[in-house]
Amino acid sequence: MESTLTQIVLHDGSDLKIRQAVPGDTPLILSLIQQLAAFEKLAHEVVADEPQLHSTLFGERRYAEVLIAEREGKPAGFAIFFHNYSTFLGRPGLHLEDLFVIPEVRGLGIGQRLLSHLARLSEERGCGRFEWCVLDWNSPAIEFYEKLGASRLKDWWIYRLAGEPMRRLARLFDLA
Repeated sequence: MESTLTQIVLHDGSDLKIRQAVPGDTPLILSLIQQLAAFEKLAHEVVADEPQLHSTLFGERRYAEVLIAEREGKPAGFAIFFHNYSTFLGRPGLHLEDLFVIPEVRGLGIGQRLLSHLARLSEERGCGRFEWCVLDWNSPAIEFYEKLGASRLKDWWIYRLAGEPMRRLARLFDLA
């Protein structure tokens, strides 16, 4: 990763470090995912475990990357992201899957610093865009993103296949 480390002093005088996650961070990443899911009232949907996360984030094929934010040496938040591709631009894009700052340190600019780090990384990697999704009820996040200059795509809806519908489609034309 090109921009692997950012160290700054927050407006409250505390030190913030943003770094690339390493395999030893797997338990921390799972804990942050669980905290995010609880915040989103989706804790019941978390089925990821440490071995699975370790394999998909740090294994032979890495499906996503993780940034860890540490305030005064303690975990403060994280961002999980991966590359996508724009056929119209003919360039890669960066998709932010999850951004989470623990409640006790919100309002210090940590989320903004993580997003800024990712925007810089997008530029360094030649990405044509940087995108993410937000739950429609999360008005504080929506306001935060719009203050940064992000705009909601009005003409696009997200569709998802998972579980049995995905398995059914995968087998739709099986000859067996």
